[in-house]
Amino acid sequence: MATLSNSAIATLIQPYLTDKIAIPQTLLPQLSLYLDLLVRWNARTNLTAIRDPEEIVRRHFGESLFAAQYLDPAADTLLDFGSGAGFPGLPIALLRPEIKVTLAESQNKKASFLREVVRNLKLTTEVWAARVETMPETRLFHTVTLRAVDNMAAALAAAAPRASRDLLLLSNADAALPPEFSPHPAIPIPTTQNSVLLRATRL
Repeated sequence: MATLSNSAIATLIQPYLTDKIAIPQTLLPQLSLYLDLLVRWNARTNLTAIRDPEEIVRRHFGESLFAAQYLDPAADTLLDFGSGAGFPGLPIALLRPEIKVTLAESQNKKASFLREVVRNLKLTTEVWAARVETMPETRLFHTVTLRAVDNMAAALAAAAPRASRDLLLLSNADAALPPEFSPHPAIPIPTTQNSVLLRATRL
């Protein structure tokens, strides 16, 4: 039995959706399966501190889908830096299937979970189960996303060289962007107190 019905998920993510992008018919059943896997794995492996399924949908799915709608329309490759349980990278891959998404997660248990979700959802998403710094230097991505990383300054220093065009941050703190990136106006994330979406483009 599904953790939440498709209609319940649709209601919960509605505040985060705009008219910027068409919603694929596959989105709700894919999110439902993703949620089921996350709740089951989270019971034995600490993937997220949020345990309530509705709050998972709002905070993780909703915020990630919101971010997906503000990506540069030209984005064709994306690196999710420190992906954790797959946010925002996996919802972006579901909403924007034309983007080739790579999930970078160095913690083995979390990387195993990401591979399980990718397999179950039949995605072509790559899981990079190591530190981003170990990628070949030639590997670049149009956009690099960062959300809820422990040390934003250190993460930005490692992430910036991988972004050929954009950085996209979901953050509740003022991030000191690398000087080679110019920020767009911050966009408040719906239903949150002080979280913003910050996109910055390479000069």
